[in-house]
Amino acid sequence: MMRGMAARARNILLITSDQQHWNTLGCLNGEIRTPNLDRLAAQGTLFTRAYCPNPTCTPTRASIITGKYPSQHGAWSLGTKLLEAEHTVGEDLQAAGVRTALVGKAHFQPLAGTPEFASLEAYPALQDLDFWRRFHGPFYGFEHVELARNHTDEAHVGQHYALWMEEQGLANWRDYFRPPTGTNDRQQRSWEIPEQHHYGTWIAERSCDLLDGYAGRGERFFLWASFFDPHPKYLVPEPWDLMYDPVAVTVPAMVPGEHDANPPHFQLTQTPDPDFSPWRESGRGLHGLTSHLHDREELARDIACYYGMISLMDRQVGRILDRLEALGLAEDTLVVFTSDHGHLFGQHGLTAKGPFHYEDLVRVPLIVAQPGRVPAGRRSPALQSLVDFAPSFLAAAGISAPASMTGLDQTNVWYGHGEILRDHVLVENRHEPTTIHLRTYIDERYKLTVYYRRDYGELFDLAEDPHEVRNLWDVPAARELKNCLIRKLLDAELGREPLPMPRIAGA
Repeated sequence: MMRGMAARARNILLITSDQQHWNTLGCLNGEIRTPNLDRLAAQGTLFTRAYCPNPTCTPTRASIITGKYPSQHGAWSLGTKLLEAEHTVGEDLQAAGVRTALVGKAHFQPLAGTPEFASLEAYPALQDLDFWRRFHGPFYGFEHVELARNHTDEAHVGQHYALWMEEQGLANWRDYFRPPTGTNDRQQRSWEIPEQHHYGTWIAERSCDLLDGYAGRGERFFLWASFFDPHPKYLVPEPWDLMYDPVAVTVPAMVPGEHDANPPHFQLTQTPDPDFSPWRESGRGLHGLTSHLHDREELARDIACYYGMISLMDRQVGRILDRLEALGLAEDTLVVFTSDHGHLFGQHGLTAKGPFHYEDLVRVPLIVAQPGRVPAGRRSPALQSLVDFAPSFLAAAGISAPASMTGLDQTNVWYGHGEILRDHVLVENRHEPTTIHLRTYIDERYKLTVYYRRDYGELFDLAEDPHEVRNLWDVPAARELKNCLIRKLLDAELGREPLPMPRIAGA
């Protein structure tokens, strides 16, 4: 890959959380404390309209490194694999002499591999510690990786995280990770593992060690510190489990009647024993299609724990940022913080994630910082998509992006030389070939969601209805608007110029 422009950043540090609601930053939400992420936001620009290309892990994470939408790179759902033949941003950076590393969660491959599509992130390789002692890459454009796959105390623990715990003298590390018992363990929110052996500590420590090495050798780098929290289960070590009082947190709730105009699977989530068999085509699990009924007090405890998980992660993020500054690398390093997708904790009566494209699930936190280069203390409403990361990282490094990347170079917006690049973002979601297959078009004001082979859909006016409780899909006064947005969605899919936008009359 040839250089095509002057580099704005010698290095790139990408820090991600997993399944973090966009407003769970202290600088946006007074109920949570994230001093280190707040400091990063004060040093740089906080983008308030950033979106994932798909509200699940594998598709979005594959989009981050390929610059393509899931429908283009092929890892379109959980349980799919990003093929090794897909071109990634790390390959272009390495060709320009940049060292590349990933520490933490990858999730480019499924937990269950097949003879045709083998997976290093699956059993039995997942827990073959002799293999992971030898293997550190290459892996999807990263020459060096240190990986884990479990969330909190899941039995999927293994890979480099398990080796690190052994190196730290935690010989009984297996005692802190358990297979599912089949019983409801939601009452348990305190994880017995000591904080010094938590995977957040591991990610911070290993990321700092890599920074030390790059600085000592005078090497350019692209480092992805990929945290696992606050993805459920809701578990966090002491004292973070008691950091927030469940009585003091805001507990979102469904507005009565809000699902009356929504597609039928929304209403079914609010029943005790829903039958989703008409949506089941492939025999796979229908992720998120279950009963979402919950006890309010239990949910308050979940939210308090969720906040504690974020605050613990914030402490580890602070360790990495402190090391970057101590090594004198901050001014030459573009730092980007985001999450792979959002999270539902009671909004619209829903929890966790699923085939719902509410802002809570598709919108993500995004902070971009580089002292003296990225405007400090700014908040920008410019639309952003995580599919833009790969071409933007290349541009920041002074490298021309390949034509195969669908994402846009956002560096002019990031560095304050342009206010708006995108007039829309696209979000895909495909859990099943036809029954759970949806596309969403979002612009400055409106959001449209269409479903494959279905007459129903969603249309929200985000200016007049920011909490998305009034679906305008079947409102007669919004018919012209809906038709125009459908054309704009088709134009966006086909790469054509957008059409003029009418306003709602009397909706």
